[in-house]
Amino acid sequence: MSGDAAPPAVPHIVKGRLAEGSQEDYGAFATPKLDMDSLVWMRSEAGPAFDLPAREVVDFLEEVGRSLAFDDNPWLQQALAASAGLSARSAKILEHSYRGIASLFARETLEFQIEEEIGWAALDGWAEVRRPDGSTSRVRAFPPRLVHILAGNTPGVTATSIVRGALSKGVHLLKLPSDDLFTASAILRTMAEVDAQHPTLRSFSAVYWPGGNERIESAILRAQFFDKVVVWGGESAVRGALRYVGPGFEVVSFDPKISISMVGREALASEDTIDEAAKRAATDVALLDQDACAASRYVFIEGETADIDRFCARLAEQLQIDRPLSSGVGAPTPGELRNEIDVLRTLEPIYRVWGDYQGGGIVIRSEDPVDFYPTAKTVNVVSVESLEEAVRHANVATQTVGIFPRQRSAGLRDALAAMGVQRVVALGEVARGVEGLPHDGFYPIRRVMRWVLEDAG
Repeated sequence: MSGDAAPPAVPHIVKGRLAEGSQEDYGAFATPKLDMDSLVWMRSEAGPAFDLPAREVVDFLEEVGRSLAFDDNPWLQQALAASAGLSARSAKILEHSYRGIASLFARETLEFQIEEEIGWAALDGWAEVRRPDGSTSRVRAFPPRLVHILAGNTPGVTATSIVRGALSKGVHLLKLPSDDLFTASAILRTMAEVDAQHPTLRSFSAVYWPGGNERIESAILRAQFFDKVVVWGGESAVRGALRYVGPGFEVVSFDPKISISMVGREALASEDTIDEAAKRAATDVALLDQDACAASRYVFIEGETADIDRFCARLAEQLQIDRPLSSGVGAPTPGELRNEIDVLRTLEPIYRVWGDYQGGGIVIRSEDPVDFYPTAKTVNVVSVESLEEAVRHANVATQTVGIFPRQRSAGLRDALAAMGVQRVVALGEVARGVEGLPHDGFYPIRRVMRWVLEDAG
């Protein structure tokens, strides 16, 4: 961008209405000036969708989903074009992500989330509950008032937050991440084309401010306006939000996690099983070019060293294959990580390394996990006597464990859960959606609702 060129303008959405302007210049982009009074909802006023029947919310979202078909939606197309210079994701991965947004608005997916997480009766009013003594109480999943600190590693985070927020019937302030500035406005502008006055649309604002700006966040993150802040992203974002916790104001965190894979000796039985396991492992390792909590960084594998090395060689080949959610050749390996790996190359046969530093992926075989953080499509394959032994390497920061073959899961899942693991899947399936199911150890919509009890006879 030349010195005279104006930075791209990022639109805001304020309570369903488009706000444009370039008064705030952040160098790489500009935004309208923030009017903080317009971003909060006073508790003396009900949110626009508080009393809207949930079926009407689902009807609206389903219609929005039909309008989010990428090839027919100019807002998503513009978001993709505008994001190319700001996101670390390749244009191919971004486009695949944008094309998948419409599926989150499918009726069966929306209804499944309500049925599994809340229940129609409690979402729409006061659901009667019969106590053991025969008396009756009433419970309502009351619509929440939420601030969402979004992460920008994939447009799916924003889309998922909007869907969950809409189903909660609450009011929502979305804080845009600097590497995904356009997804929220694209979805909300699509909602406006479907029905500019719909209560669900008027329940959302989406704006940018620099993360950690105390002047802005101390004024907004207050119990007088909001119930909770929902945080996605790194440790600094989570710790920043925790500063504002107090009576009546909570943090719900999708905090940083690490994921691993566990491969049984069954994978080494033949060339075909090695190929299958390597392909599945590569799919999980390279997810979003390894910039996702669910992307695997360690593969614990049973077997003899020679057989494990055959697996590693195939895995290195598979990492170079272009996939919808990964690049065959991504960004080059960072210098600090190269230095760590160069040391290990000198320590054969204790360690063995496959791959180069040009972005095709690197596989490191060892007997113990390496003491640095594998990233940039780098995976550490660790030989173990048994997968049961490998369980000790899991902890509360382990989000997802992919297992091969899938039937080994039944013998490992309880021990993994005891260590703190939140999700167990078949190897190669970490990208599978979790709508309506636990995410990071809890049901997201259930967690953000305000569960109110009436015991008035």
